[in-house]
Amino acid sequence: MAAATNCLNDPGPSVWARCREFSQRRISTFTVVAILKINQPMRIAIIGGGISGLTAAYYLCREHDVTLFEAADYVGGHTNTVEVNLDGETHSVDTGFIVYNRRTYPLFCRLLDELEIPTQPTSMSFSVRCERTGLEYAGNGLNGLFAQRSNIWNRGFHRLLRDILRFSRLASRLLEDPDDNITVGEFFAREHLSEEFLAHYFLPLGSAVWSCPRNRFMDFPVRFVAEFYRHHGMLNLRDRPAWRVIVGGSRNYVRKLIQPFQDKIRLRTPVEKVLRTPDGVQIFSETSGGESFDHVIFACHSDQALRILGGEASPPERELLSAFPYERNVAVLHTDTSVLPHSRRAWASWNYFLPENDPGKATVTYDMNILQRLDSRHVFCVTLNGEDRLDPRQMIARFTYHHPVFTTERSAAQARHAELIEHRRTSYCGAYWGNGFHEDGVRSAWTVCQELLASDATQPSRNDNHVPHANFAGMHSVNRRGFRHA
Repeated sequence: MAAATNCLNDPGPSVWARCREFSQRRISTFTVVAILKINQPMRIAIIGGGISGLTAAYYLCREHDVTLFEAADYVGGHTNTVEVNLDGETHSVDTGFIVYNRRTYPLFCRLLDELEIPTQPTSMSFSVRCERTGLEYAGNGLNGLFAQRSNIWNRGFHRLLRDILRFSRLASRLLEDPDDNITVGEFFAREHLSEEFLAHYFLPLGSAVWSCPRNRFMDFPVRFVAEFYRHHGMLNLRDRPAWRVIVGGSRNYVRKLIQPFQDKIRLRTPVEKVLRTPDGVQIFSETSGGESFDHVIFACHSDQALRILGGEASPPERELLSAFPYERNVAVLHTDTSVLPHSRRAWASWNYFLPENDPGKATVTYDMNILQRLDSRHVFCVTLNGEDRLDPRQMIARFTYHHPVFTTERSAAQARHAELIEHRRTSYCGAYWGNGFHEDGVRSAWTVCQELLASDATQPSRNDNHVPHANFAGMHSVNRRGFRHA
């Protein structure tokens, strides 16, 4: 026992007491060394200050020395709230992450509850406006569906409504089929659903949900889409999740989340290069010629991680991280209602616009007055990819966001996430390991935290080659060979 512990730095009296306890339990030297090493605080670099990086830092900073590197001048990533002062009114308006629900965001909700963040219910609805055909409708009741009274006699619109119900039935069969390689385009070619349903409902909805061009959505695996829609109650008219927003803007949860490690955040510090050796990790940024850490967590986008690693990337890193392409989207906060449907009856929380000269980009406007329940004489909107149609005098702020795009290679790559946790002193987390949303960012970060915290390491194992890990915050236990979702 003495030989095993002398090779380490003096761990302090509490650890010596545990050594005596382990000795009494007749646990092997190998296990003791593993336990002591795991419980030594590490210097951990976290690259990226979005939801994944912040979640990882929040939990890891309790036992380790974390430093978070963020290229932007704020933390939060897509959680980006703008303080608007207009005509004597002041409002905090979200421009990226906006809504969540307790059913499909359980881990994010657990985080909000722990932080005691006040929230409020919101209304979720979807509208489509087609400039070429003049069609307008909203899915928020009969008055919205038939916002244009002529739709009552429009046979094409009847086919659209019929095929919404038909797709719900087809989706049940899709979910029973294990084949995840059939694309949306292939599915529609096979099932002969109406053009009205495809052009004026299914493609706009998918394009809006994943902020991607409609032609790229055609390459999404249709089973993945059906599974997401079922999980979010979008295949039935009843029993849908109750959506919520954070009172005062989403930045309020970020402010509380970063309090324990606020002095460890480095803004405007893009990481340029990462070098890894058996003894540690070197982080190179514009302000540092090389800083030493024990471990690095890439909580940025997968393509950004590959750019930073460059030739340092291993074959598994190149293979898995390149499976997640990204789409660039420009978001503008404004008060120009001309991009909303002409009929106010067709206004909704999410408003998809199909321009006559259609570039295929996701052009969607979020009505923030509806979503955040803003009491204002102005209508605050956030529009993706419609900047050229807005009155510049009514623009308030402009941002560029990038969203993951999912292909038929997604499932196989995501199933191998465990291979990139503690891989050459490196781990990866991000929403791209799931469906691309806030909950997925939290879940992937917790998966990494389970591995690094190893808070159940004090419990003896029947196998000296395995150190058991914590049932961390309600997640299933994890070992170094793989992971399971809750």
